[in-house]
Amino acid sequence: MIAVALNVATYLGLSAWMAQVLGAGGWTGVDVALFACFLIGTPWTVLGFWNALIGFWLLHGVKDSDSVVAPFAAAARDEGPLRQKTAILMTLRNEDPRRAIARLRTVERSVDGTGHGEAFSYFVLSDTNDPAVAAAEEALVQAWRQDSAHPHRIVYRRRETNEGYKAGNVREFCERWGGDYEFMLPLDADSLMSGPTIVAMACMMQAHPRLGILQSLVVGMPSESAFARIFQFGMRQGMRPYTMGSAWWMADCGPFWGHNALVRIAPFANHCHLPVLSGGPPLGGHVLSHDQVEATLMRRAGYEVRVWPAECESWEENPPTIADFSRRDVRWCQGNLQYLKLLDMPGLLPTSRFQLVWAILMFLGIPAWTLMIALAPVKALDADPATFPAASAIGLYVTFLAMYLSPKLAGFLDILVKKGEAARYGGRLKFAAGALTELVFSFLLGAATTLRITIFMIGLLFGRSSSWNGQSRDAHRLSWRSALEGLWPQLLFGIAVNGGLALAAPAALPWALPLTLGYLIAIPFAVGTSIPALGRLMVRSGFCAIPEENGTPWEILAVRGAADEALARSVPDAQAA
Repeated sequence: MIAVALNVATYLGLSAWMAQVLGAGGWTGVDVALFACFLIGTPWTVLGFWNALIGFWLLHGVKDSDSVVAPFAAAARDEGPLRQKTAILMTLRNEDPRRAIARLRTVERSVDGTGHGEAFSYFVLSDTNDPAVAAAEEALVQAWRQDSAHPHRIVYRRRETNEGYKAGNVREFCERWGGDYEFMLPLDADSLMSGPTIVAMACMMQAHPRLGILQSLVVGMPSESAFARIFQFGMRQGMRPYTMGSAWWMADCGPFWGHNALVRIAPFANHCHLPVLSGGPPLGGHVLSHDQVEATLMRRAGYEVRVWPAECESWEENPPTIADFSRRDVRWCQGNLQYLKLLDMPGLLPTSRFQLVWAILMFLGIPAWTLMIALAPVKALDADPATFPAASAIGLYVTFLAMYLSPKLAGFLDILVKKGEAARYGGRLKFAAGALTELVFSFLLGAATTLRITIFMIGLLFGRSSSWNGQSRDAHRLSWRSALEGLWPQLLFGIAVNGGLALAAPAALPWALPLTLGYLIAIPFAVGTSIPALGRLMVRSGFCAIPEENGTPWEILAVRGAADEALARSVPDAQAA
């Protein structure tokens, strides 16, 4: 109730402030549109602000925050025998098989190193429809089995169809093998977890039989892509206080991100079957963003869904370019908007139902803010300078930006006030420089990607749908032509908005640039952040480094070596092509 009260009060206060600014000279049609967009777009920012503030307080104002937020984590210290077996799954669809299976082999080696390897088995669950890739997957798994002292614990299965997408892939596993295991650990092709972390989570699940899903806090792996390095530097800082705060008030109705999480198989198989939505694509058919729906269904069945809000050697790779990032975003957008058809599911707890609304608002607010920016020049022409409260408008603008950035700012401050933490990032000066760079980066990225999502959402109204396939993982350079083809709408939008402001209200243009500059320079921004040489320079200098670069776990070193080998093998093929 405290979190609800804080969020509602803040939302109403900001809304009243906005109404005072817009209505100072009387309401017009533009004012009504701006106010409606503000009401739609603001909740996500307000919730992020309070999550970050509560999370920071828990990290620094509470003596033992783990006992408050994650009391189940104490069971990780129990190194007794694992009596219950776990299946570690990797779901694939047209991914690079050498990289993916090398990761799973590394996980096996790390788990075996804990002395608990007999409690784990490994499944490669393929939905690949490319015959050459499928043949490589099968050959690599066969080689793995031949090298393993326990080949019976390694299984490869490929489906002929992609029925139900990833969720259908996992469900087929549950129906075929689920009865042999208590838990499953789904991994994506870019996932990696250490053995001690997996064993610790299995101990937690074993000690708490009503724990249905235990989600780890996933962080980015070291990357040679400049784009990925800067993005995950800020993401890592923001996720820590944000997740801690949300874990406090969400409690046993926590999140599920579909990977790097332990799931209790029996209740998942019995109670988390996804409905097929009425109607056709893009919002009908199989649920694309399955994970959060499965979390709400698990909670409805009486089992807890928890997040372990600690950095715990649970990793993933982030997209190497803005093009790859945008493709992932539009897939998530389509999947989350399908939740509109699930809001009336019977029996959901209020917090679980809110999670679906929250996921919808994550994307529904984007076109609202885009429209607000588009209407800014119109409002500048419409407003009477004699009555418009400029000082109040600037105050609201600055306040809102600070709230929008609060998760990252809280994360940056968390590192700076902890003794010795900045050293893990290369020192205070290097950390501060990385933080400032990421803040600028986030504004430029936000402009480019939000317009892309807005255009995609308009396309959804006309039946447009995204494709779900393998993703690019390696650093590569975007050509100017590719960037122009993908980002010319951002350039035109930026010229229109900034040009309109320059003509209608030149004094407002500098204030607007944090939100609008990204449209104008989206194309060079996309090309520049994809340059491999820039990424390599950042690696050598340690700029926007994460702790794993200054003390690299052997699991990451092993995966990196496998990736280098796969890349070397692909060079002759590329030259021949």
